[in-house]
Amino acid sequence: MSTPIDFYFDFSSPYGYLASEKIDALAAKYGRTVNWKPILLGAVFKVSGMAPLTEVPLKGVYSKIDFLRSARYHGVPYRQPDAFPISTVNASRAFLWAEEKDAAKAKALAHALYRAYFHHNVNISETDTVLRLCGEVGLSIDEARTAIGDQRIKDKLRIAVEGAIARGVFGSPFIFVDNEPFWGVDRFDQIERWLKTGGF
Repeated sequence: MSTPIDFYFDFSSPYGYLASEKIDALAAKYGRTVNWKPILLGAVFKVSGMAPLTEVPLKGVYSKIDFLRSARYHGVPYRQPDAFPISTVNASRAFLWAEEKDAAKAKALAHALYRAYFHHNVNISETDTVLRLCGEVGLSIDEARTAIGDQRIKDKLRIAVEGAIARGVFGSPFIFVDNEPFWGVDRFDQIERWLKTGGF
């Protein structure tokens, strides 16, 4: 049986959003499943010395053009959020909690969060927004509110981020196929070839 694909993402990552719209279909085409793994780029950047693309001189101007062009290329609706970048701690905690309850609803929540932010310009750093989206995908709002503040879930996210960094994850999306690392939605052609051929 083929091993699952590991998909590391941050909910404030434009390229992570584009990848989230494509990764499951690509995996299914080759008989794979996907493990969705939220990370916090802020914590990653502290280790890597990197910064959000939009804050990097010269590259920041280009990145805003590329976000829109890449979205058009992949056929994914996109609007650059007014608030960018944002904290995605509560969104990530909610996802990890939801995944324990119902994997399908957790994935639905991930899509709802990403689309709210990058399609509808809704600030998903706000707790009430995260809770509302939990309710919209059929999760308990009251349970989600408790989970976001639960030390166990906080620790679970911290451990997940530390584990990602230890594995060499430094951006979003970051994808492992058969333990081969690929960074960026622009590596999807390489990922597909790897899935098709078993490596190159």
